[in-house]
Amino acid sequence: MQPVGIVGFGSHLPENVVGPEFFHDPDAPVDPFANAPLFKVPATRHHVAPGERASDMIAKAARPLFERLGGRPPVDVLLTNVLLPDDPFMGVGAQAAHRMGIDPEWIVDLHNGGCASFVYMLELARKIMADGSARTALVAVAQNAAGQMFAQSEVRKRPHAALPGDGCGVAYLRAGGGSPILGVRKRSTPAYAEDLGLRASDGRKYWEPGTGQADIWFDPEKRTEIRERGNTLVPELVRELCADLGEEPSRIDVLVTNQPNRVFLKNWREALDIAPERHLDTFDRFGNLYGAAVPVTLDQAARAGGLRSGDLVVMSGFAHAGDFAAAAAVRWDDAS
Repeated sequence: MQPVGIVGFGSHLPENVVGPEFFHDPDAPVDPFANAPLFKVPATRHHVAPGERASDMIAKAARPLFERLGGRPPVDVLLTNVLLPDDPFMGVGAQAAHRMGIDPEWIVDLHNGGCASFVYMLELARKIMADGSARTALVAVAQNAAGQMFAQSEVRKRPHAALPGDGCGVAYLRAGGGSPILGVRKRSTPAYAEDLGLRASDGRKYWEPGTGQADIWFDPEKRTEIRERGNTLVPELVRELCADLGEEPSRIDVLVTNQPNRVFLKNWREALDIAPERHLDTFDRFGNLYGAAVPVTLDQAARAGGLRSGDLVVMSGFAHAGDFAAAAAVRWDDAS
């Protein structure tokens, strides 16, 4: 397999910044954990504007990256993941390509990777580029459910609605250049796929007419089990990846994960014995960005000088109720 590296990142955060007061329900009982450090909701998060499409978010995230690369670089492969597709039949890839003014040979809309989708797409890009017929790729993850689904009048009163934020992250890959991807580890457990879904309060399918508001649903009998999966999957995949590379987790310079809440973040870094300053975290500023958290956080860190040449950067996440998880490592190269 020809080496593939990350040349750069780009990100977009919608203009609308929302504070915790947006989610306040005066009729709800007082939550005794509301101000506890581990359970306090993020101070701010961004919400998409009405009419802002996922393809717009991807184009806005790519624009500054393309400018840093000298204009409109060639893109042979475009891989996208969108949490809440604007058009279920169409996907977002072709629309995003049109808005960016690119014409990739490969356009793939990936929907099953969830919060680990960015890592998954790095590996897919490497596989597509393996025979040398494609030499560049753009990987894009858009989280757009916070200002749409979680901002609904009834859904926003539920405790989990205050955690997500909207944003988009992209990465440009090139064969034989950039910060080389050292390895990827993946784990699929299809038996867990039905433990999470989208449910409307009136029981309708999402495409059927009705008045019930749709929200994320977890199997109530498996909540404890799902939390345990989340606590263990990320450290396990990171350890397996480090073993593949002949490295100890203690040698990781920068760890970036999906960011569901502070409890998972704390448990993951403690399990891996990673100091907090080496586990990059944008949760308090942007909330839970789902799959976009990894590229958005890395773009923020790269632009702030938080990534140094030679750093071992490890990315990881778990999806949905634990049916998919992945980890990837790159050796950061500032010159890329």
